Amino acid sequence: MTQVPLRIATRKSPLALWQAEHVAARLRAAQPELVVELLPLSTRGDEVLDRSLAAIGGKGLFLKELEVALAENRADLAVHSLKDVPAQLDAPFELAAILERADGADAFVCNDFASLDELPHGARVGTSSLRRTAQLRARRPDLEIADLRGNVGTRLAKLDRGDYAAIILAVAGLERMGLGTRIRSRLAPPEWLPAPGQAAIALETRAGDASVIECVKVLDDAPTRRNVSAERALNAAMGGDCTMPLGAWCEIAADDTLHLRGLLGDARNGRLLRADVQGDDPAALGREVARLLRERGADAMLRPL
Repeated sequence: MTQVPLRIATRKSPLALWQAEHVAARLRAAQPELVVELLPLSTRGDEVLDRSLAAIGGKGLFLKELEVALAENRADLAVHSLKDVPAQLDAPFELAAILERADGADAFVCNDFASLDELPHGARVGTSSLRRTAQLRARRPDLEIADLRGNVGTRLAKLDRGDYAAIILAVAGLERMGLGTRIRSRLAPPEWLPAPGQAAIALETRAGDASVIECVKVLDDAPTRRNVSAERALNAAMGGDCTMPLGAWCEIAADDTLHLRGLLGDARNGRLLRADVQGDDPAALGREVARLLRERGADAMLRPL
């Protein structure tokens, strides 16, 4: 009897395809009888490259077409970078598994200088993230910060042809693409905070699709889920906007409690607000860090000019 394949929806970018292939390989290894097929799709976030993500509606634009494929039963599973997944999923969907997180740091990528601090005065740095922009302005207010869109290869090509003196990317993405040698230095917690959920791969399914959920739960990593649940709870408590200049990083402490750090930045002037708490309940930690950030002026910082 021919087995019905498990159909995985994915974006068409090289990194997204790597992640989907990685998930497929992990599933085949755990269940050798499983037949897995990829359904590559183009999303609006991939297609509109002449404007910033904030200007066109945020990172949720990388999910919509994949979720439509799930809803229309053209796919059984969608693979995402968790940092691109909105804090609140639409009701018909759930995150059935979150893989063990890779290196969550950001990467300083540059051909001529080894670190951010070594860049000359006024150097042009590329990033597509308001969170990264705020932290860059806080650390180096003299730099010229310019928008940078496209997949990893496109961004590196723009650096190599001289459009930028340096660019900021995710360590995990570079390493997954076999480009770890391009990393000159890491921008890492606790001084520099990544996006909520950065470096974790998430598997989205139709809510209550028991057979698919049962199939993929073998890939769920409990410590990663605890940590990213706290980070995503902070994002949700702050409004759940993927374009918000919000950094979050949660670790499991020696006593098995969670330590959640949060940062809200102003991409215009580099002002940073920070808060951190420890405890056991990821959702409560996220709400408490959000409360502390608001107490320290977050709402005024987020107010439009």
